[in-house]
Amino acid sequence: MNAPLFVIGSNSISGASFIAGALRAGRQVVGVSRSQELHECFLPYRWLTAPQQENYRFQQCDLNHDTDGIVALWQENGAGTIVNFAAQSMVAESWLYPEHWYQTNVVANVRLHEALRKTGKLQKYVHVSTPEVYGTCSGTVAENEDYRPSTPYAASRAACDLHLMTFYKQYGFPVCFTRAANVYGAGQQLYRIIPRTILAVLTGEKLQLHGGGHSVRSFIHLDDVADATLRIANEGKPGEIYHLSTDRFVSIRELVEMVCKQMRTPFHSIVEVTEDRPGKDAAYLLDSAKCRKELGWQDRVSLEKGIASVITWAETWRDTLTEMPLAYQHKP
Repeated sequence: MNAPLFVIGSNSISGASFIAGALRAGRQVVGVSRSQELHECFLPYRWLTAPQQENYRFQQCDLNHDTDGIVALWQENGAGTIVNFAAQSMVAESWLYPEHWYQTNVVANVRLHEALRKTGKLQKYVHVSTPEVYGTCSGTVAENEDYRPSTPYAASRAACDLHLMTFYKQYGFPVCFTRAANVYGAGQQLYRIIPRTILAVLTGEKLQLHGGGHSVRSFIHLDDVADATLRIANEGKPGEIYHLSTDRFVSIRELVEMVCKQMRTPFHSIVEVTEDRPGKDAAYLLDSAKCRKELGWQDRVSLEKGIASVITWAETWRDTLTEMPLAYQHKP
């Protein structure tokens, strides 16, 4: 039997959704995160059948403080493929505490990569990066686009990506990179735009729309991202970057209007336009042809269907969600 997939950042919604997809595919998974497991409403793998969940093991372990513990746990479980979702990921807040973003996204990761390299046992390392490294772009962006980060968050992620490429070229470190468009789906953090809009409708709270919502994005469902990431873990070529995106691009305003339409709520009744945040990229539109051609991947969940699934999730867990803080809670 293949060694278990080893997931770092298992409490992130992308990590938890990837784990759910891997378990549905019959894989064994070990997950680590700096915090104890979140409430089950944020963990899609906890919505699976009991037999599927039996193939998952969780261990609390902080990337910033216990590199040796993470590497030891990985080796104890067969030293297989690692998929790393762990990152300080908020863009606007990275201006407030930039040292925290560089500590996690660069220093802690470099320390991990060096420890893994020295074991000589790493089969594949999937590094979950971000299109924020490209900054504002015109047209669609291919994987060879130059880096133009415009925030501390983006700069910290670009720095780690560049570091990993040096390890690949010097040591043959078996890294593949993923960069996904804006992911969404049931279980997503409440401060993200789709669940935030849904909760604004459910609670009557005003939704602040930065800059009027004119920036353009592609939104891709978590299940489609999980499918692509598993394909990359299995078949991706070391040293390669894979973009994950749909071919449909919408403004944030259009997205909010879609949510309001499905919930039969007037757009202007919940929206308050505010100033844009510093360094916000107007657009990054990814060309995902490489992943489709080389790995046979395609996105399957339409934006309308995906939004409907998040609405159903929010209504199902409404009592729980409305008791939780809606704003991002920073942890150094």
